[in-house]
Amino acid sequence: MAGQPSEKVIPDEVHQNQILRELYLKELRTQKLYTQYHVNPFRKIHTVTRKPMSWHDNLEEPADARFLNLIHHAAQGPRKKYPETQTENQEVGWYLEPLVNPERHDRRLNHFRVCSDIILYKAKM
Repeated sequence: MAGQPSEKVIPDEVHQNQILRELYLKELRTQKLYTQYHVNPFRKIHTVTRKPMSWHDNLEEPADARFLNLIHHAAQGPRKKYPETQTENQEVGWYLEPLVNPERHDRRLNHFRVCSDIILYKAKM
């Protein structure tokens, strides 16, 4: 490259302060304050064992019915939660009843393997 070697320009204190101020204002614009928290009903909850000598873990608190219903609903399988399939992958195996009555004596649907003398002779060889 046939150019002059560029010298690195060191910004002075005013420019540094302006850059930091813009960065701070950008962070304040994108910051959100969350005050309401809830449990994701689609994730399984891992319970953590309590400490045996902790006094605040041994306090009796009233059970929250809405929270318990939410947890029990999340733990159910998809067939109990929904009346119909929600995805195409759930369509496979959703209906468990067979389409055709599996009667073993019906010769139209059941073709059993029959052994003859020749087959038994070859099997022994």
